[in-house]
Amino acid sequence: MLVLLPPSEGKASSGRGAPLKLESLSLPGLTDTREAVLGELVELCAGDEDKAREVLGLSEGLRGEVAKNAGLLTAGARPAGEIYTGVLYDALDLASLDAAAKKRAARSLLVFSGLWGAVRVTDRIPSYRCSMGVKLPGLGALGAHWRTPMASVLPEAAGDGLVLDLRSAAYAAAWKPKGEVAGRTATVRVLHAPTRKVVSHFNKATKGRIVRSLLSTGAAPKGPAELVEALRDLGYVVEAQAPVKAGQAWSLDVLVEEIH
Repeated sequence: MLVLLPPSEGKASSGRGAPLKLESLSLPGLTDTREAVLGELVELCAGDEDKAREVLGLSEGLRGEVAKNAGLLTAGARPAGEIYTGVLYDALDLASLDAAAKKRAARSLLVFSGLWGAVRVTDRIPSYRCSMGVKLPGLGALGAHWRTPMASVLPEAAGDGLVLDLRSAAYAAAWKPKGEVAGRTATVRVLHAPTRKVVSHFNKATKGRIVRSLLSTGAAPKGPAELVEALRDLGYVVEAQAPVKAGQAWSLDVLVEEIH
């Protein structure tokens, strides 16, 4: 099973670890693109601060994020699972998983990123600020920029098993499973059952709990239909829509009564 996650806007500090080594990151087919995006981001943030804030969509209160990006080449690096924080990652709570579940997380979780493309939770990265919606001056929109390298690298990462896609729309734009891979991909929405509306905070927290439940129990669904059964066995209320034609993903709605 491969689980595709969005990153978090908020991130933990880089700490005092050794600096980033791009060649050590998973999915080496993305290295050249990572190097290009990283170089553009560092150059942007080392120059005109106001321009950098405008490009990155940062408020005055987040001015410090520009300086952080300017220092990415020398900043300490930590496992991505420690860098990403926020609602989904708080609910997932990787640090409190037992040893077996942590190994499953290392194998199956892939976090998408405007800067790195996608990384595993064990990959060591510095804290940064660069969403997939950013348009860097020399590269353009990052979502579009990542599509070509992702198209060749991600199908291999997906292997022949289930792909559980929990990304938000901005990050889903960087890679859309196609063909045979799409047929074993399941996208998930979390809906407040009484209103059948998506509530952002609630949506993220529930997705984090779903991933934690799957990792903790060792559930290993081989495809979307088996995933539906596994989630129902874990107590979730799931409505599933199978694809109507080849090359489409399954759509799952998880209905939850309480918002918390």
